[in-house]
Amino acid sequence: MRYIIRLSYDGSAFCGWQIQNNDRTVQGDLEAALKTLTGTHVQVTGAGRTDTEVNAIDYIAHFELPDEVRIDAAQLCYKLNAILPREVAVHEVSVAEDGFHARFDARSREYHYFIHFVKDPFCEKFSYRMRYPLDMERMNEAAAHLLGEHDFSCFEKTGGNNATSICTITEAGWETYRPTHVELMGYQYREGDYIVFRIKANRFLRNMVRAIVGSLVEVGRGKREPQWIADLIARGNRSDAGSSVPGKALFFTGAEY
Repeated sequence: MRYIIRLSYDGSAFCGWQIQNNDRTVQGDLEAALKTLTGTHVQVTGAGRTDTEVNAIDYIAHFELPDEVRIDAAQLCYKLNAILPREVAVHEVSVAEDGFHARFDARSREYHYFIHFVKDPFCEKFSYRMRYPLDMERMNEAAAHLLGEHDFSCFEKTGGNNATSICTITEAGWETYRPTHVELMGYQYREGDYIVFRIKANRFLRNMVRAIVGSLVEVGRGKREPQWIADLIARGNRSDAGSSVPGKALFFTGAEY
């Protein structure tokens, strides 16, 4: 029987989602927990890769249990949470419809990247502190060039083994936000101290979002013009784009099916 699992994880403890030799991954921990419960190896398929230290909220995966393994979905959720480390929370386990595939059935995926400009101990783990100002208007002008179907080789990590580098981005832009600790507890705040980049696409390449954010930051600092993003896409050369920003501030925030 095929099951859908909905989970969230703190990526700081992992070398990404996908299982790797000799490295701790979310997929690896989840498969180990399922083996403990069922006594057999269970392969888990996720909605997509996440890089080292990248976090996820409402991540969707699926797996199949042999016919002889009979476990109630609610009990499976409870027992997985008891076994899995504190960095991983399983929200729900449910029986999947026939043929459901967490990766291939996803119509879109969304990521958020968080930046803060002030010293804030409550944001440091999951947000990237920027020590110079950024022009958000220029960054949004540049982000508009990302929209549509393009070959995004310029933002793909070298050595990727994707069959194609063509993706369709439907949303991309920056906005200010107010963190929970500011809202609830009156932490010192000025408008613009915290910003977030939201991007949605049918698929993403390895390291793509972090490279995009790093390139938009170049525009925000005034080092490049917004048109540069369009030029990068046209050239398709990763070495010309900006540096990748740290993974800790990146969140996979959902997939649509």
